[in-house]
Amino acid sequence: MKIDEKLSSSSPIFSFEFFPPKDAAGFATLYESIARLKPCAPGFVSVTYGAGGSTRSKTVDLVGNIKNVIGIESMAHLTCVGHDQQEIRSVLESLQAKNIENVLALRGDPPQGEEKFVKTEGGFEYASELVAFIKKNFSFCIGAACYPEGHVECKDLNKDIENLKRKVDSGVDFLVTQLFFDNQHYFDFLDRAQKANINIPVIPGIMPILNLRQIQRFTKMCGANLSPSLLAKFAGFEEDNEKVREIGIGHAIEQCRELLENKAPGIHFYTLNRSKATLAILGALREFT
Repeated sequence: MKIDEKLSSSSPIFSFEFFPPKDAAGFATLYESIARLKPCAPGFVSVTYGAGGSTRSKTVDLVGNIKNVIGIESMAHLTCVGHDQQEIRSVLESLQAKNIENVLALRGDPPQGEEKFVKTEGGFEYASELVAFIKKNFSFCIGAACYPEGHVECKDLNKDIENLKRKVDSGVDFLVTQLFFDNQHYFDFLDRAQKANINIPVIPGIMPILNLRQIQRFTKMCGANLSPSLLAKFAGFEEDNEKVREIGIGHAIEQCRELLENKAPGIHFYTLNRSKATLAILGALREFT
């Protein structure tokens, strides 16, 4: 089922993001997490795509297994990095053959060790070009990324919305946000989007803080911010892993509740292939499930 059809429901949908593991042990952990999360009846799960297409076959196989064997609607991430148009067409045909109906179209980050994105010869420079190509040649439901605090390469919020408008007008059906920790960023983003006549569902992406060093590394990479007031909650507990988890999960619950009370179409959880924190958050949100 296409995700835009699920989003037409009046009830919020909950979704989970996974990444293809590197080894058999990682796959075992991932499938255990999926098994624990399946009873939550997720609207869909998404599977990321490694830098330069390094996990291309794993992504295709994993989304196929999740949908056709496990029985959960799935969405494949697809990036422009390292692929020409014919290679991208081949990936999309492989997904189509596995009955996948949803794709998250991304430009993608530069490969490790490279500072700037470089267009592959015969490929695409922007996600908007990838979206237009998919829309023209296939019938996938197309999701795309958006950045409440601005893209890490474009901190001019007005320019960032102009770029997003171009991408949406190329054929995007819904948006998923980069992670954020202050809901005001999401609400302000919705105001900017509405003024730009961007009128498709925007699913907020949430990652609970379970490890401070890890989150600080993630936020540096993606341009999200940890406010002084939020960091103050962890003061004195930086080395207490259980306390950090407790505070982080509590903050995520507060975030999700406020977002849902203000009619967010759902929540997309960045799970890091784990299930316990997501289950704890969902357990506290039963009135919305």
